[in-house]
Amino acid sequence: MNSERKIEREEVDKVDTPAKARVEDAREADGEEDGEEDGAVVAPSPFEAQQASDESARETMERKKDYLEGFLARQPMPDPDAEESDDLQTAVEDALKEIYDPEIPVNIYDLGLIYGVEITPNKEAIVTMTLTTPHCPVAESMPGEVELRVGAVPGVGHAEVNLVWDPPWSPDKMTDEARLELGML
Repeated sequence: MNSERKIEREEVDKVDTPAKARVEDAREADGEEDGEEDGAVVAPSPFEAQQASDESARETMERKKDYLEGFLARQPMPDPDAEESDDLQTAVEDALKEIYDPEIPVNIYDLGLIYGVEITPNKEAIVTMTLTTPHCPVAESMPGEVELRVGAVPGVGHAEVNLVWDPPWSPDKMTDEARLELGML
């Protein structure tokens, strides 16, 4: 155990390329010569069968008209994961509509603070949002609350909130319902 192992290095100028395997080499290894077949029935290869036929190269390479007929006639099947993703997207948006800004009696979704909701194939929800101003009193607590509420939606595996300041929030981002609630309409 205490013996020291030494790593030795050998420098080589060139390495010989290994020989390529050939079918003839395999036959010779089996004891079979090119002319001897031991009475076995050997079917011609597709290549030999093609050469034997008197079709021209153009007829052989020409695409048959019914080759894709059945494939193209079949209508695409609806993706159940896409429907499930849409339902999950709606559930996340509904959860966001239940979170209200403490200073304004409007939910953060209608207020225009949510810039995007993305549902990944792994059922992870990524919410991109902003606040009315960087100095907002809820700047520390609001993203955490959004993450908790979205993560509590059934079917969401993980929630992530990305807080961005560009583009900045403006009253133009509010929905008509929010403007009506605030008397701005």
